[in-house]
Amino acid sequence: MGPDIREYCAALNEGEMTAPVVVSVNAKDTPGINKVPHDVVTLIAGHGVEGDYHAGPNVRHRSRAAATPDAPNLRQVHLMHAELFDELAAHGITVTPGAMGENITTRGLALFKLAPGARLHFGDAAIVEITGLRNPCKQLNGIDENLLSRVVSKLPDGSIVRRAGIMGIVIEGGLVRPGDAIRVETPAGVTAVLEPV
Repeated sequence: MGPDIREYCAALNEGEMTAPVVVSVNAKDTPGINKVPHDVVTLIAGHGVEGDYHAGPNVRHRSRAAATPDAPNLRQVHLMHAELFDELAAHGITVTPGAMGENITTRGLALFKLAPGARLHFGDAAIVEITGLRNPCKQLNGIDENLLSRVVSKLPDGSIVRRAGIMGIVIEGGLVRPGDAIRVETPAGVTAVLEPV
């Protein structure tokens, strides 16, 4: 079972955190969990990552699209923190950028501490607004049979902790590359925590 999210976030903030930066950008035009690393991706406002299967104004995840095809796509961009890969490696689980389906892999940014509506600025122009948590599924066990149990855990109060990244929508388009700095714009007066979308 994975660690308590409070302990995890504290551990992220206690270490020597570098300035938030993009580690990898990933996309794939076919369904399936893993994405392919690229030298650069183009974010398109209201759409997502150009050429990525999960991009579009309406929901693209197959099970959700089957139920509500006209629902807005709140999962245009999937972000994951590289610190999770470090933690998993200590448990013998090897995960590389893009393997868990994320479009943007970050380092130095405590993603789970962001509030809904927070905006992440990438490069010269691109802006992604955070909508919520990724709800991980059993497909992750295709990477390693113990992966899902490491990124989803149940607390004593019955609440579920999800640590497989966060989701967002593209507010302003632009190019995103590995090495790009990330600037966080926090929404004023928002105290809500991220929920699955």
